[in-house]
Amino acid sequence: MAEYLYLFRGSHQQLSPEQMQQHMQKWSTWIAELSKRGQFKAGDPLEEGGKQVRGRKKAVTDGPFAEAKDLVGGYLIVNSGSLDEATELARGCPILEVDGGVEVRPIRKM
Repeated sequence: MAEYLYLFRGSHQQLSPEQMQQHMQKWSTWIAELSKRGQFKAGDPLEEGGKQVRGRKKAVTDGPFAEAKDLVGGYLIVNSGSLDEATELARGCPILEVDGGVEVRPIRKM
């Protein structure tokens, strides 16, 4: 099995505390199912803020910024037999229910 990275690009949908609790339960259930099948390897949400280092001058700026449309909010690493299978697994991700997105990327072994 190969490894795939899921990058979760967040939604800006506001949820009530009750909705957030239900949404987080869906995440727990989805990850537990992946774990039970031996497909979950690692993953975590990301804290807000951070720094970016860019270009030849290695300029450091604050960011990413919450207003950024494609802000990455977390990641998972999963085991899967193919990119198509990993993509199909990603269709079960709860972020899709709040209009977020999942980028599925194969991890190249070095």
